[in-house]
Amino acid sequence: MFLLFLFALPAGVFAQPVPELDPDSEAPSIEDLDPMLQHPDENPSQSGQEQGKSDAPGSDGREPGLNDLYSQLAEAPDDTSAARIARRIQITWLESGSATVDLLMSRSAQALKSSDYGLALDLLDVVVTLAPDYAEGWNRRATVYYLQEDFGRSLVDIERTLALEPRHWGALSGLAMIQRRLGEKDRALATFHQILKIHPGLSNARDAVEALEKGSEGEGI
Repeated sequence: MFLLFLFALPAGVFAQPVPELDPDSEAPSIEDLDPMLQHPDENPSQSGQEQGKSDAPGSDGREPGLNDLYSQLAEAPDDTSAARIARRIQITWLESGSATVDLLMSRSAQALKSSDYGLALDLLDVVVTLAPDYAEGWNRRATVYYLQEDFGRSLVDIERTLALEPRHWGALSGLAMIQRRLGEKDRALATFHQILKIHPGLSNARDAVEALEKGSEGEGI
């Protein structure tokens, strides 16, 4: 179940050059890929504590774990509740357990916001070396590669992210956007549907599904 994302990847995608972009594809957008970059100076542990105070604990009195949060997210009654739960999950994603990695991630976010992709990659190369089991490091580097339109390397890092955290809707969104930009609209649609099973309140994914389904009716995907 956790490897469902693999169905969406063309055979040999990691060994072959990425095909040409669909002529109707849109330019990369950092806002669509990594909303956590809006808060590059945020302390993950501190934010997690503050976020925990704003939400009620589980029925047994303890703070919900990550699996519980994903369950709550899938069943959120409205988009506002979903956004609050999603934020708590994203804070958990950021927690590396290493002050050094946290600092490198913060600096990589600053570099990305300044469009200094070379510096961001240098920092994130160190992150994935120091913490190879830290999914968010791979996801952040996939984001940089995507913004550089280096989709082959971005897909490799997305694969690594999803191997570590299969429910990472940010990485799945990156996969879906790459598929869409390559003209693989049927695969993109399937990936967006997978995202909405995890995070039904994600408006960007809902909009993408609507657009792709309309395109399917008019032209065929």
